[in-house]
Amino acid sequence: MENLITYGLTVFMGFFAIMNPIANTPIFIALVEGKDKQEKEKVARTATITAFVIVVTLIIAGKYIFELFGMTIPAFKITGGILIFYVGFEMLMSQKSKINSNKSEEESHNIAISPLAIPILAGPGTIVTAMNYVTSANFIQVGIVIAIFALMIVLTYLAFSLSDLIVKKTGENLISVIGKLMGLILAVIGTGMVIEGIKLAFK
Repeated sequence: MENLITYGLTVFMGFFAIMNPIANTPIFIALVEGKDKQEKEKVARTATITAFVIVVTLIIAGKYIFELFGMTIPAFKITGGILIFYVGFEMLMSQKSKINSNKSEEESHNIAISPLAIPILAGPGTIVTAMNYVTSANFIQVGIVIAIFALMIVLTYLAFSLSDLIVKKTGENLISVIGKLMGLILAVIGTGMVIEGIKLAFK
């Protein structure tokens, strides 16, 4: 039981660092600028549900994807660790992550799907984090990962729904500090994944 609690806390910290509902709130505000409250709610709801469906599908089918493409767990952990470290490093350096950036400026795109759901919420970093936790997990651990990701989706929806209030109360400076802290946590998680992958490869 204690191991499951520890596992759950580790998964939560990993998802919270990569998704960071508070740090993503200013992005949401910028994307829905000029829309009324009802439209903002609809965008927040669509984006979070879409992200949940995408990531949970990959969590459940992750092992089959590995078998289909002949990927190994050590290689995935090393590659994923480097990717997550890179995102964390960019956050520490106060750079907007290229992994989560959206270069397309076409207003005709549905912002709830792109760029909000993909790649801001269900981007490569989130997918790598989720699949890393389930590559060698049992059914209980997979259930924990899905439950915690669902919790993160709910927290993200609440943050988006209360976005104006959050920015007003916390201020841009505090959000920036939180972003840097999450960047440090991500870099550490990424380094740990690389070390674990190397150990598995040469075991």
